[in-house]
Amino acid sequence: MQGSVFYNLVFAAIVCVVCAIVVSSSAVALRERQVANQTLDMQRNVLVAAGLAAPDEALEPDEIEARFAPIQQVVIDRQTGAATDISPAGFDPRAAAADPDTSRAAPPNNAGLQRVADQALVYELRDDAGALDLVVLPVHGLGLWGILYGFVALDADLETIRGLTYYEHKETPGLGGEVDNPRWKSLWNGRRAFGPDGVPAIEVIKGLAGPPEDDPYRVDGLAGATMTSRGVTNMLRFWLAEQGFGPYLEALRTRRDG
Repeated sequence: MQGSVFYNLVFAAIVCVVCAIVVSSSAVALRERQVANQTLDMQRNVLVAAGLAAPDEALEPDEIEARFAPIQQVVIDRQTGAATDISPAGFDPRAAAADPDTSRAAPPNNAGLQRVADQALVYELRDDAGALDLVVLPVHGLGLWGILYGFVALDADLETIRGLTYYEHKETPGLGGEVDNPRWKSLWNGRRAFGPDGVPAIEVIKGLAGPPEDDPYRVDGLAGATMTSRGVTNMLRFWLAEQGFGPYLEALRTRRDG
């Protein structure tokens, strides 16, 4: 009897060790592929925000890489707006925001942000002469159930919105989850980010907005998702203002006009 119990324990231990080795080996072997897939997904979302890919367009990895190739990735200092010498390849925005050494407490805000990173990864598309064609900025903020992560693209005038897309959120499907709806995403192209005074004025309203040429600062609300709609407004106004990417946008304007 005792021998049988001992045998069962030894057999169970061996099975556990073997399973642990298999799982660990699989995780290590798949890590490189997971990182590659995450990179491709991020690049695709940048393309969608920039209007270089349709929200519902199916793209092969080679096509994503080809369309993304002209876009320059730059890690900037948010306080000064200047480019840093930090490599984009090794920069993790979320890790930077969570690390007290590379972040600071967020100023009072309506976007639900507690800490913001000192640096940020932005995306610039320039023509052959080096003139800016568009810039894509990462944005995130609180919705109804959690933080939404996405990108907003601005045209060369740094005023007109090219597009907005979200790549991660916890909003309710059919309600706040409609931030993924291609129809809603299409409403952003041509809207104006800033009012005449230079202050972020874009907002998601309750109900329907007019076309961009008649109603440039407003976008249709998400039916039944007031908190998500408000969250989109709050995060855009935070990140487009002085406490977000304001210094960077001002540096781009100075470079353009100088």
